[in-house]
Amino acid sequence: MTADPGLWLRRFHDGPGEGPRLVLFPHAGGSASYFNGLSRLLAPALDVVAVQYPGRQDRRAEPGILDIRVLADRVTEVLTATAETGRPYALFGHSMGASVAFEVALRLERRGLPAVRLFASGRRAPGRRRPELPGGYGDESLLAELRLLSGTDARLLDDEDVVQMILPALRADYQAIGAYEWRPGDVLACPVTAIVGTEDPRVGEDDARAWAEYTTGSFELVHFPGGHFYLAEHGEEVAKIVVDRLT
Repeated sequence: MTADPGLWLRRFHDGPGEGPRLVLFPHAGGSASYFNGLSRLLAPALDVVAVQYPGRQDRRAEPGILDIRVLADRVTEVLTATAETGRPYALFGHSMGASVAFEVALRLERRGLPAVRLFASGRRAPGRRRPELPGGYGDESLLAELRLLSGTDARLLDDEDVVQMILPALRADYQAIGAYEWRPGDVLACPVTAIVGTEDPRVGEDDARAWAEYTTGSFELVHFPGGHFYLAEHGEEVAKIVVDRLT
């Protein structure tokens, strides 16, 4: 049975009637709304939708998916069902979202629906496993990782109600990340743009540059000042790069 697009995709701003579609994939513990600001910047030129994973916001009652490939299967079903003849599309994934987007791109290529580009943001190349969390997937270990990456307002992490709301999805996502292994031979044909913050504590330049090995298409590496969530300060510049590559 095909997954329900209304559950999985969010459109925050109306885009042009024609032109490329861009699908946005959020980070571990993140939701579609993380991309609201980027969507606003991109919408004049692109049709932008963001993926809403299970286990957060309006899908909070659903269990998280503990396997990147299963998550990619579900998203692929939705994107296949909503594909428009003649409309090209691209994928933009941040952090864990880049791994999901990569797996979705592989699946869509095999269905004869190749992406025109993959934007892999803040993520090691698929064959480079990230270090395990020192404390596993316990509460304190996950919260320490959030503080390190600076993706969540530190004041919110002192609010027990907020913490208990975000931990289930975050834990599920990190379990999925920990279990993910790239399969030799899984290489894209589309161009790949890797984007990384120069002070990202989890993704070094070599980790980002290695994305070149996972496509037979062209490759470029783009740097921005900042850490893992460089997007917060450089949304306009990122939007310009995306639009330039797609229009």
